[in-house]
Amino acid sequence: MSSVFYFKQFSIDQSNCAMKVNTDGVLLAALADFRSPAKILDVGTGTGLIALMLAQKYTSAIVHAVEIDQNAANTAKENFLNSPFSNRIALFHSSIKDHFTDNNEQYDLIISNPPFFINSLSSQNPKKSVARHTDLSFFEVLLTESAKHLNQSGHLCIILPLETAEMVKKMVSGLKVHKEILIHSFPESKPHRTIMVMGYEALVPLEEEIVIYQSKGIYSAVYRDLLKDYLTIF
Repeated sequence: MSSVFYFKQFSIDQSNCAMKVNTDGVLLAALADFRSPAKILDVGTGTGLIALMLAQKYTSAIVHAVEIDQNAANTAKENFLNSPFSNRIALFHSSIKDHFTDNNEQYDLIISNPPFFINSLSSQNPKKSVARHTDLSFFEVLLTESAKHLNQSGHLCIILPLETAEMVKKMVSGLKVHKEILIHSFPESKPHRTIMVMGYEALVPLEEEIVIYQSKGIYSAVYRDLLKDYLTIF
């Protein structure tokens, strides 16, 4: 099986990344719908998928991508260099805390498909463990630093399992939840992920839903429409 995943405008070599191109990532990037952000930060970029999708969507945006794992950072950098958006994407091999300590950047959008297995048994594969497992301190840093480094009208956008999202909501300080997008596999199934959108303004939170599959093996019209500019299958 090829280690390269082809999109309509770019490709992702994922051979040295523990976490491959996945539905969470493509949905998060596709649903990140904001008014022409000038500067974007992708936290934990992995293969660089989300950064590349956002560079395609927002054609004048500068995109910074942070990745702590050396192999993943190297892979993302190559994916960026091989893309049509290479002049607008920069890779930083760093932890999120060090990235914010080392610069004073302000962003219009901070986005993350973060590690989400909290206090659970780590994978025997150490690379996959870094990519998938974390503790609450990661979210404390993400929320605290995002509140300091977002422009006044900016947003933090993350995708999480529902149980993790409930924990994270209790930790939010300085930012307010503006919207949650509940993601269902099928029309009759319970949501298994939520996309949380946060900003400074205190608003009544909106709740939306999206269904991935109309039936087994058949994508919903909404999902197809969301990803028609990116995935070659649509």
